[in-house]
Amino acid sequence: MIHHIELWVPDLAGALRPWGWLLGSLGWTPFQEWPAGHSWKHDGLYLVLEQSPALSGTTHDRLAPGLNHLAFRAGPPGTVDRLAAEAPAHGWSPLFSDRYPHAGGPDCYAAYLEDAWGYEVELVADT
Repeated sequence: MIHHIELWVPDLAGALRPWGWLLGSLGWTPFQEWPAGHSWKHDGLYLVLEQSPALSGTTHDRLAPGLNHLAFRAGPPGTVDRLAAEAPAHGWSPLFSDRYPHAGGPDCYAAYLEDAWGYEVELVADT
């Protein structure tokens, strides 16, 4: 079991808008808050966004070695559709929209989104 995931972001205030909306929409609840970070909790796991003074860059490159994306269970296909439609108004850009909702293959119903700093999330439908 993963205990927590910590993402360093270059603009905490800016990242709170897309991530706060997404995590809240997926049933995560606010957990901790301090001047340089926020966290949300779900089923014993927590996710942290932190703007660390030790940060060395301003964007995340999902195509470089390291984290490519986080995949979240999002509920039934209709919920994935709703979240994918609402996401751009909350700071997310769709990825692979020409292949939506099967960009992950014919047996995977999912939306792929990217925030302004290059972090990708996959919203996977329960089937």
